[in-house]
Amino acid sequence: MEKKIYIKTFGCQMNEYDSNRIFDSLKNIGYKKTSEQDAANCYILNTCHIRDKAKEKVYHEIGRIKKIYKFKNKPIMIVAGCVAQAENQEMIKREPFIDAVVGPQAYHKINEIIMNFEKNLKIEETDFDTVGKFNYFDNININSNKISSYLTIQEGCDKFCNFCVVPYTRGPEFSRPFKKILSETEKLIINGAKEIILLGQNVNAYNFEENSKKYRLSNLINEISKYSEIERIRFITSHPRDMTDDLISCYTNKKLMPLLHLPIQSGSNKILKLMNRKHTVEHYIEIYNNLKKINSQVEISSDFIISYPGETNKDFLDTLDLIDKIKFINSYSFIFSPRPGTVASKLKLIDKDVSKERLQIIQKKLFDNQKFKNKSFENRIIDVLVENKLKNQNKLFGRNKYMNSVIFEGSEKNIGKITKVKIENSNQNNLFGKILNNTKERAA
Repeated sequence: MEKKIYIKTFGCQMNEYDSNRIFDSLKNIGYKKTSEQDAANCYILNTCHIRDKAKEKVYHEIGRIKKIYKFKNKPIMIVAGCVAQAENQEMIKREPFIDAVVGPQAYHKINEIIMNFEKNLKIEETDFDTVGKFNYFDNININSNKISSYLTIQEGCDKFCNFCVVPYTRGPEFSRPFKKILSETEKLIINGAKEIILLGQNVNAYNFEENSKKYRLSNLINEISKYSEIERIRFITSHPRDMTDDLISCYTNKKLMPLLHLPIQSGSNKILKLMNRKHTVEHYIEIYNNLKKINSQVEISSDFIISYPGETNKDFLDTLDLIDKIKFINSYSFIFSPRPGTVASKLKLIDKDVSKERLQIIQKKLFDNQKFKNKSFENRIIDVLVENKLKNQNKLFGRNKYMNSVIFEGSEKNIGKITKVKIENSNQNNLFGKILNNTKERAA
């Protein structure tokens, strides 16, 4: 009987990377990936605990799966990721359909769980064995063949922001060995990668020491840029505390794309202190100004938590003022949602109607900035790294240096190349244009 695996991924880019590596591992025990949800022998939900109602979304998904398999053989049901780490035994007690819960630092044990599966035997693997996990996956072949490829270099967090569960679900900060990251880069290049996106919960906190030599994110960027096959480098997600001068100086490197995602969360120093963010608005603006001095093309995107407990109207107006000053190219904003186990989960919430009104005001300002930035590309010729062809359409999909989605007609021969595209129109999320066939293309 053919063994098929279905993996559904929630949340961040790191979860997508993790899901791909889990599948790479499962291939070694004969599993094939299926896109048919009703055809799996094993079903994995790789979960995220950052957004609102994350736990309930998982239970809702399991309820849907139970209906699919009501008259079929039950698949091995594994809940992995941050919700599994946070809830562990509670999930197994609440939902008998679950066979195993596996935390983010125990993914290397999934093969063993599946091979030794026994009906009615519930498994919990939530130890923080980060070193063991990465040592295991360093020896697993990479099957990803994406033009733009994720590469995890750092996991965990030591910042302990009062609203965040990451230190409890991903564990303390851990930086992968420098040479192991370069080795994985080379494997991704063999598989066709032209762009590398370095990942970490605090990616710019990367700090690895070997033989008395210290390696930072800046060292990685400069070393990866030496590979002629790699045209573009990005990194996400960063903390303002770790935007060091050596990293800022990297923005003179032509292969490092001039877009930095740097969450500030609030434009009020009072709220930042209540959040335990360990940075100030003034420091954040100083980083922005220093980046602009190094490279005037740099743009910043950010995250904002609206109506954090204690936020007054003045604090809210301070956030609006910051947005006016920096004019973020693209940002995410959410009403504060308490996470169990965090300091902020015990704080008094702000009125829902007030919160919704503030969010609408913030999002209008952020989206207006985003649409204005996108419109500025119209009637311009830009470089687009073509990633794939859109399904059921004779259109190609790629991204410019600011991660804007670009859609245009073209042939598959353009995939994997940096192509000149003239932008004709835009909306909030996309740029639309036409390829310039008479313009020389350079291989990405």
